[in-house]
Amino acid sequence: MKNPVALEKLVERDKNHIWHPLTQHKTAHLPLGIVKAEGALVWDEDGKSYIDGIASWYTAMYGHCNPYIVKAMTQQMQKLDFVMFSGFTHAPAVELSEKLIKILPGNQAKIFFNDNGSTAIEAAIKMAIQYHHNKGEKRDTIIAFEDGFHGDTFGAMSASGISSYNGPFEDFLLKVIRVPVPTEENLKAVLGELDKILAENQCSAFVFEPLVQGAAGMKFHSTEGLDQMIAVCQKAGALCIADEIMTGFGKTGKNFASEDLTHAPDIICLSKALTAGMFPLSITSCSQTVFDAFLSDEVSKGFFHAHTYSAHPVGCAAALASIELLNSDEILERRAYIAHQHQRFTERIQSHPKVKNARSMGVIFALDLAVETNRYGSLRDKLYRSFMTQGVNLRPLGNTIYTLPPYVITDEQLQRIYSTIEGVLEVV
Repeated sequence: MKNPVALEKLVERDKNHIWHPLTQHKTAHLPLGIVKAEGALVWDEDGKSYIDGIASWYTAMYGHCNPYIVKAMTQQMQKLDFVMFSGFTHAPAVELSEKLIKILPGNQAKIFFNDNGSTAIEAAIKMAIQYHHNKGEKRDTIIAFEDGFHGDTFGAMSASGISSYNGPFEDFLLKVIRVPVPTEENLKAVLGELDKILAENQCSAFVFEPLVQGAAGMKFHSTEGLDQMIAVCQKAGALCIADEIMTGFGKTGKNFASEDLTHAPDIICLSKALTAGMFPLSITSCSQTVFDAFLSDEVSKGFFHAHTYSAHPVGCAAALASIELLNSDEILERRAYIAHQHQRFTERIQSHPKVKNARSMGVIFALDLAVETNRYGSLRDKLYRSFMTQGVNLRPLGNTIYTLPPYVITDEQLQRIYSTIEGVLEVV
């Protein structure tokens, strides 16, 4: 006889004990119980399928339950499931470090393992502060973009500039000075402001999302402008930290958004598509110069920062398989196809009277509605529910509708995302 509890729907059992992220439980709609996923689709308990139009927060880029990655993880867990990474090493971690260094910007030399995007940023900020401390300097100020988002741990949250995340904690954060993202119109003013900040403060680091600000609403900024900002900061001795957690692994066109820059970041943070969403793992990579500042006969000058699951062998196996897929002929073809279709859709939708700004970069497409709504406002929620009713998972960011689909999405599924967006515009 089946357990009667198991017959009850997930959503009913869920509300008994689970506290969901980014949720006001008093007013939020109940979550959707998902029981299966494959490719660009997920299925609920009633058997209805949904196109995962944002690759589950930009992670499942090679499709859910990708058999090649599943096989690699299965083989690894049967050989070496886990061993702590302090005092030990193992083949998956070594091989992953070698493969990453080959595709990262040329100045990157060392790989530090963490377990999620926030902790990758946390490690990077601590590296930057201690880098200067080890050199006998106390640099207590971080520079970051307005409306940036870097995670929810305290250092990452400090660097973030979205008040809906930071509100109750503002009085407890690190010292951060924010600057606007550079555009062709404001670049001179931004550079002037940056010079003043560097002159008047002891700046340890400049933390930024390169080319695209994700949580801010897929906002694009000037490549040339960012490049000049990095050059100014590096000349002043501030380490530059590129948050490639969202943009990394092919999203903007190249493997990493930082590849479009002339001045390479000193530190790069990676997660999400690193393991294709199959395992919580993240990377903080750095230049040899950064690493060398921690070499000393004084033990205390080492980087005393650790996570129990650092360099988890199964996660490393998932990442290795994902990197092999990243530049395979099939995935390269799909990346190019999606980018081309996004461009065509941008041209088509740009003149719609309810669209203020449509844009695309690589596999990222976004449009801003010509009506304002806050991040968790009623219009945003209505849009989300409308998309889901039509079997498409899109999560608007305020008045921004965007899609960042898995590379393996079919032509038909991608066109359905576009037609669903167009349909919603007619009734918004």
